[in-house]
Amino acid sequence: MEYITHSREETIAVAESFAARLQGGDVVLLSGELGAGKTTFTKGIALALGITEPVTSPTFTIIKEYEGRELDLYHMDMYRLSGDLTELGLEDYLGNEKGICVIEWCAVKDFHARVIEIRLEYAGDGRKITIDPPIKW
Repeated sequence: MEYITHSREETIAVAESFAARLQGGDVVLLSGELGAGKTTFTKGIALALGITEPVTSPTFTIIKEYEGRELDLYHMDMYRLSGDLTELGLEDYLGNEKGICVIEWCAVKDFHARVIEIRLEYAGDGRKITIDPPIKW
């Protein structure tokens, strides 16, 4: 599925609709250039999960945990990291049925969980959001 958004608010709205279909243990892989809207998309997922605290990029902390109404959000950034995620001690989050993992810049795609890849790209004055595989809306 592809979506074109023209504002931060539209990107958040697409992410909120998308997140309503997520299940505990899902892993969402976000890719895109710097500034393409990966963290903004994550903010929409957080809103759908009932998270009210500000969501910020985990670039320097590697992981940020947010407590949601029913599911938690584990927001990770692998931009500066290489190697196996299990070597980094992050395997406890992956596939954890109590939450959703959102991972920016992740090269690994073989998880024991449902994985949804989302690519955010510049598209003229907006953003193109591609969700693969598409989740039934």
